[in-house]
Amino acid sequence: MFDPIEKLKEFIRQPSVSTDPKFHAGMKGAQEFVSGLLGSMGFAVEVVKTERHPIILASRGTNKNWPHVLIYGHYDVQPADPLNLWKTPAFEPTIIGNRIYGRGAADNKGPLMTNIAAVASLLEENPQLPLRLTFLIEGEEEMGSPSFPEFLNRYADRLRAADFVFLSDTALPNENQVVITCGLRGLALFDVHLTGAKGDLHSGLHGGVLRNPIQALAEILATLHTPDGRVNVPGFYDEVLEVEPWERAELKMLAADEKAYAEFLGIDTFYTTPGFSPFESARFQPTLEFNGIGGGYQGEGTKTVIPSKAFAKISCRLVPNQRPDRIKQIVMDTIRARTPKGIKLEFVDQHKGEPYVVVPPDRSNTPKDQSPVLAQAFRAADKAVASVWGRRPLYLREGGSVPIIAEIKRVTGLDSVMFGLFLPEDNLHAPNESFNLDVMKKGTETTRRILADLASR
Repeated sequence: MFDPIEKLKEFIRQPSVSTDPKFHAGMKGAQEFVSGLLGSMGFAVEVVKTERHPIILASRGTNKNWPHVLIYGHYDVQPADPLNLWKTPAFEPTIIGNRIYGRGAADNKGPLMTNIAAVASLLEENPQLPLRLTFLIEGEEEMGSPSFPEFLNRYADRLRAADFVFLSDTALPNENQVVITCGLRGLALFDVHLTGAKGDLHSGLHGGVLRNPIQALAEILATLHTPDGRVNVPGFYDEVLEVEPWERAELKMLAADEKAYAEFLGIDTFYTTPGFSPFESARFQPTLEFNGIGGGYQGEGTKTVIPSKAFAKISCRLVPNQRPDRIKQIVMDTIRARTPKGIKLEFVDQHKGEPYVVVPPDRSNTPKDQSPVLAQAFRAADKAVASVWGRRPLYLREGGSVPIIAEIKRVTGLDSVMFGLFLPEDNLHAPNESFNLDVMKKGTETTRRILADLASR
């Protein structure tokens, strides 16, 4: 059995930044590292070429009577910039205390190595383990997985042979409490561009004569929420999935502190959907946010112009049952109806992602046709987490988005067990990213026990 921490160091040393062509060698190195490690464990490894970065598909076990688990991860990372804010070199793993620092340590190299180590331990103990395993590891997650839909369609029949997906690309609230994520918000993103005059104008010579695009944009955006925080778009909430009582009860067990949360955010007042706490709003309610706004002169001093153009970037986080295309359409229609005369309106469509929800067994809304292997995996997680961590996991929806999970469900019908392993203090996507090695150790043992339970059925 290899040393998981030493292997994680090797993995982090590969600067696998998928968005920047300058890191092609790092991407190739990371892919070859993962492929080689899985191959050394006895997996049949296929490197699937895409237009950008390859997808690794590695499998073992052929007995169709065995349960089949599809383990997802990604080998690419975010850019490390700004490098001057790193206390240790971004791509030279450094252990300080119980943490390993380096880009990708928590997202997703540490959690992925945790699951690989769990499998390696099981197979070393029992090379004939009666469990089919397939690793699906992509290299484009940090750039929106552009090659993934085509790959899914091409390999759908093969992937459908699995019983469920297992992954560790979600969060823990703290190092003592496991959360198994059972819902993710979807995404609908687009830009709004307004144009007035054909060019910027002198505000003294022409002020008071025409509509200023910045003013028009501000007025439009101000109408998209009511004073109490609801999205003011007709039909926006029509398809929102109702929150089950067990979900609210589960969230209360987290015992999250609103005062501490406000201090963490640096605010003194929450602005949430009426009837929902801040923790409920972030998990159970959709949003419409302004991610960027611009127009006119942005430099030092003054420049008295009436700008020709103004823009805003808008994103909607969507909850289960909301459809990204429909939400985009009704928000765009609302903006179009509220755009004043004299202003030209254009939209630039950006990417989208479907929301996702999976219900654990033995709940009020558990599907009657739920896969028995999926149900066993959830029950195995209950037992393993309680034994290793000293308390049972909580099953919560998460406010973030992992669009490929819903895409896997749409194309293959497979649901996912999302075993979170990174922490708020791990600094994902920021300088000084790190991964808690105690969490890694407990996570390895937990995953090992879950898979062993499935193999014993």
